[in-house]
Amino acid sequence: MAESTIEQSSASAVTAASGSTRRGFGVDVGGSGIKGGVVDLETGQLIGERIKIETPQPSTPEAVAATVREIVAAAAWEGSVGVTLPAVVTAGVARTAANIDKSWIDTDARALFAGALGGRPVTVLNDADAAGIAEDRYGAGKDVDGVVVLLTFGTGIGSAILNHGVLLPNTEFGHMEVDGKEAEHRASSAAKERHDQSYKAWSKEVSRVLTRIEDLLWPDLFVAGGGISRKAEKWIPHLTNRTPVVAASLLNTAGIVGAALAAETSIGT
Repeated sequence: MAESTIEQSSASAVTAASGSTRRGFGVDVGGSGIKGGVVDLETGQLIGERIKIETPQPSTPEAVAATVREIVAAAAWEGSVGVTLPAVVTAGVARTAANIDKSWIDTDARALFAGALGGRPVTVLNDADAAGIAEDRYGAGKDVDGVVVLLTFGTGIGSAILNHGVLLPNTEFGHMEVDGKEAEHRASSAAKERHDQSYKAWSKEVSRVLTRIEDLLWPDLFVAGGGISRKAEKWIPHLTNRTPVVAASLLNTAGIVGAALAAETSIGT
């Protein structure tokens, strides 16, 4: 049984329930933890406490679904639910599996979670896509009228593309070849650690990846997410690509917020 904890969210991520007329519930499934919470869909802020339970090991579909059920029950939530997965998701079916058990591949995740949650409506989408729609609606990209590309720098590189708030789901720019090497092998935060690079040296690799993407898409803004975005001041000023780059603002709530928004608006899968 995974250990359950309830984390008090930071003051900036929590708003009182009063005055909110639209709420949603999102669950963000990660390799080490599964997090969920109630979201004020007017502001993109969490209402109350964020609930986190360690990801079961092995992280099979049945074990993860049971954990999601536990989180939803702990919040006493009765409406529709949005769930992120670290996977490509098409028509509710997981097509890949990153940092979760490989038995997820070709699993009908939407049907699985709906069954675990008593048949209620469930929306399932890629975790980077969820972060992207959250940042585009409420966060670093909310005032940009055009193409926003979110990239999450972690073990790999996740990506999301939005044009005027419309998501192009399941992009995989982390696997794009850049000068003979996959982008995430060149510029993920894991690659930085693996090669023991300074932030300035690593930023050169990030710039190479961003330049390749902007030559193909001509975005109006890059939003940099992932844990390393918390230290944005150490590397974003060193970037040399032409498109503006800003740090993600929702941080560890973006997946939850994006999942809740997807469930309420049918954005995503």
